[in-house]
Amino acid sequence: MSAALDETHDPSLRSWVASANNAGTDFPIQNLPLGRFRRKGSEEPWRFGVAIGDQVLDLRLAAEQCPWGRDVAQWLQPLAAGDLLAFMSLGPVARRGVRSALSVALRDGSEQGPFLELCVLPQAAVEMALPCRIGDYTDFYTGIHHATAVGKLFRPDNPLLPNYQWVPIGYHGRASSIGVSGQRFQRPLGQVKGPNDATPRLAPTARLDHELELGFLIGAGNALGEPVPIAKAEDALFGIVLLNDWSARDVQAWEYQPLGPFLSKNFATTISPWVVMPEALAPFRVPFERPAGDPQPLPYLDSAANRAAGAFDITLEVSIQTPRMREAGLPHERLMQSNFRDSYWTIAQLIAHHTVNGCNLGAGDLLGSGTQSGPQPGQGGSLLELTEGGKRPITLPNGETRTFLEDGDSLLLRAHCERAGARRIGFGLCEGQVLASRATA
Repeated sequence: MSAALDETHDPSLRSWVASANNAGTDFPIQNLPLGRFRRKGSEEPWRFGVAIGDQVLDLRLAAEQCPWGRDVAQWLQPLAAGDLLAFMSLGPVARRGVRSALSVALRDGSEQGPFLELCVLPQAAVEMALPCRIGDYTDFYTGIHHATAVGKLFRPDNPLLPNYQWVPIGYHGRASSIGVSGQRFQRPLGQVKGPNDATPRLAPTARLDHELELGFLIGAGNALGEPVPIAKAEDALFGIVLLNDWSARDVQAWEYQPLGPFLSKNFATTISPWVVMPEALAPFRVPFERPAGDPQPLPYLDSAANRAAGAFDITLEVSIQTPRMREAGLPHERLMQSNFRDSYWTIAQLIAHHTVNGCNLGAGDLLGSGTQSGPQPGQGGSLLELTEGGKRPITLPNGETRTFLEDGDSLLLRAHCERAGARRIGFGLCEGQVLASRATA
């Protein structure tokens, strides 16, 4: 596991990029996430950059104009060409080596600073793309508080199914409809059937919802038939993003038995553009602990390292902006906050379980964490929970109410890590907006 701290985590490090030294930035020099970008309005080739403060270090220009050691110069080439899959194929050594070299080059007083000053541009001046072609997408269900709250809505006497505490539940999602932050999508159609309806009907969903998740980008695949043991599972992890798995709850209620979600989930999924590398999260690892009385994982899902530091302390939140708020110049209003340390399964466990039957993960595959709700009231990671299935509407500060999302609503996901003795880091923004259905537009 990438748990070791090194000089790149030193909280006293400062960058010659002044905005990276601001206390509230998501992107201090201790973070250095990767993102695929080009200048707004241009036809330039996509290439990779590093978020540093409110700037982007253009790795194409950096590779051309700045002196690097031989290994680093070679490692930068696929990033300069916008090919993350090729960079992933170089393995964790290249990822860690590039991050370490960039940390040195971006520090105050760096000998490379004068070269790189010509290679930065404002994040406000760029547009972002998906980091790579996502070959496959699996969405898990690791949030036990979400699973319990949703279960209570449908099975008050037996909210948590008996397999939940033993097996990481997941379903196969749709990779082709994954978009990057800023994604706008039309309200989906689907079959719906109310409790008093004699037959189902095709209609735009009336119960459109969000799901607050993290996404795990696979960097190193495994051969078909060769499971990844939990001790090596995190070697397959390239980086982490925010993920919003939009859901049509009325469509889901009618279709999900016996084989699970289908049209209720495959119309849109939004991820954040900056990929936070696991090395940046080393200061925020925490022990993985099961509540007293809960069963312990089976041996293939258990290890001393996973128990000691397999979980992550990541604060997550969701905010909403309605059309009326936007017209009035009001910002997004926070709906809730939770923490990924409450997840019932770790990232290593998800990878080990996904491959234990011989399933071959590939570079660029994406795993979703499932909705990350907290244990307290008001910590639901979806409107389904926050409104108790639509029974208790939320009242926003401007007087508007919501049970589920309405046309024009924008949802914004944020996340950050913070603790004493470490520099705060964040994940940037993950925003998506609901448009009117084609059937009603």
